[in-house]
Amino acid sequence: MAQDNWVPIKSTSARSILKAALIQRKIKSNVSLSDGDGENIEDITTSAGAPGRKIAGSMFASESSLEVRGGTDITLDALDAYLKYLEGTGKASWQELHDKVRFAETRDGASFRTLFGNAIQLGVISRRRAYQETIQYERDRNAGFLSPFGYSTPTVTSAVDAICSLEWYWLLALKSQVSIEGNYPLKFWRWKGYLIQYTSVGHEGPAVLLVHGFGASLQHFRDNISNIADEGHRVWAITLLGFGKSEKPNVDYSELLWSELLRDFIVDVVREPVHLVGNSIGGYICAIAAGLWPSLANSLVLLNSAGSVVPNYSFIPLSKEGRTSWLSRLQARLLLLFLRSRVGGILKGYYPTRTERVDKPLVDEIIRASYDPGATTVIESIFNFNLSIPLNFLFDSFGGNILVIQGIKDPLIKSESFISMLREHCSKVQIRELNAGD
Repeated sequence: MAQDNWVPIKSTSARSILKAALIQRKIKSNVSLSDGDGENIEDITTSAGAPGRKIAGSMFASESSLEVRGGTDITLDALDAYLKYLEGTGKASWQELHDKVRFAETRDGASFRTLFGNAIQLGVISRRRAYQETIQYERDRNAGFLSPFGYSTPTVTSAVDAICSLEWYWLLALKSQVSIEGNYPLKFWRWKGYLIQYTSVGHEGPAVLLVHGFGASLQHFRDNISNIADEGHRVWAITLLGFGKSEKPNVDYSELLWSELLRDFIVDVVREPVHLVGNSIGGYICAIAAGLWPSLANSLVLLNSAGSVVPNYSFIPLSKEGRTSWLSRLQARLLLLFLRSRVGGILKGYYPTRTERVDKPLVDEIIRASYDPGATTVIESIFNFNLSIPLNFLFDSFGGNILVIQGIKDPLIKSESFISMLREHCSKVQIRELNAGD
């Protein structure tokens, strides 16, 4: 497919494409194509050809939009209305914003970034100005004091957390771009307003995209990037949203969200079909991207991939996005504390034949990233992962060349059983076994 024809690919969510594919192939699921549950905010607010009606005096571009639009005065007025959400209002424009807050609050604290993220990114108001206005409002509510035990309203908490997170990742990106790490340049790309770290090496040859596993980053491929490039390839490696030095926003993390990230990265940055190479959960995400958008991938290479082979599948359940519970948030915090204290030992268990690969830079970066704003939110996603889309369904949908490389000492799955299922139900897939772990 010509790159000029790729633009429409980005207009439909992965979930919608998957629903349509299931219906076309007469595979049952727990949702129908007409169901609106779980769709991304972007599906509601940016659908081409459906701009919505502009309300007189509105702070939004259209009735369907969830992004505050206008000059500095309008944006500051909208911020004032947002902070005073719990106080009620008789102003029509403020009431409209309060109604939007309920739609934008897909997760606790997620509404501020949805409503004001674009205005801050465009410089309509600065991060510092938004922070000062928020803190001043908090002081006014509390006779000039700031409580050491937290903020007085959820909207103040949401605003402060989001603004501090924006500032943190902006500074982290600046620092990363002026420092030298490894033999490859570190770059950043904005995806839906979020900062995504990546690198690219090589000037000629086929395009290769490397995708890491859960908890890792592009540094996972630090010894592979230049070597693959030296063999006559142009190599890209990406750090997925929520990991490494990429941003960790307050969103619902899922395999479909990450597959859309890969889709847009290929379309906007690489700008040509790639050979997709993914490890662990990264392999599963690559399989989804190749299965839903086959024109973007020349081939698929899975390294100890997550996911499973389901014989004679007739029903594929799709995950439904929803608010996380206090229990999952508590579990995430406890798990994060455990991982920080044991990360070196855990990684050595994944590399049983080459424990020297677990070096200090790798361990230090994983621990560093665990303290980034939003890290706990990413860990929460572990408890909501849905790997129910069979690999054989995705392989059939892709239809291209596929190589599965499986370490027989991988501690995360039963390698012999997995390889046996691949050979029995995925006859067109090439399989290579290694005496290694993850």
